[in-house]
Amino acid sequence: MTVKIIDFKKDPGQSARRRLADLPDRVVEGDPHHDSTLLFESPDGRMIAGTWTSTPGKWHAFTDRDEFCYLLSGHVRLTDEDGGTRTFRSGDAFLIPNGFRGYWEVLETTTKHFVIRDHGND
Repeated sequence: MTVKIIDFKKDPGQSARRRLADLPDRVVEGDPHHDSTLLFESPDGRMIAGTWTSTPGKWHAFTDRDEFCYLLSGHVRLTDEDGGTRTFRSGDAFLIPNGFRGYWEVLETTTKHFVIRDHGND
């Protein structure tokens, strides 16, 4: 089996859309809609990479994962459970480590590249 390099600009990936409000008890404010393109999934399904776009809204952050993000456009705020906030804009890169508890807030429609390592079954 040949292992291929993933080109985030050229590889078509697998696209999906969802309204975050369809996940019970997730949304705190707004009605965010997500468009995702999955470009990579490891054989064990625990690491994924791709591109994601969200309209404005605020929701409980997903847990049990490490997530690296590079913002292509937009403006987001992350708030931890103690109320500390960090904001990020186009061109910023950041890592949300496994164990983070708090909120994602998209302040203006945002597109990012992401790599996620799932720790849900550790």
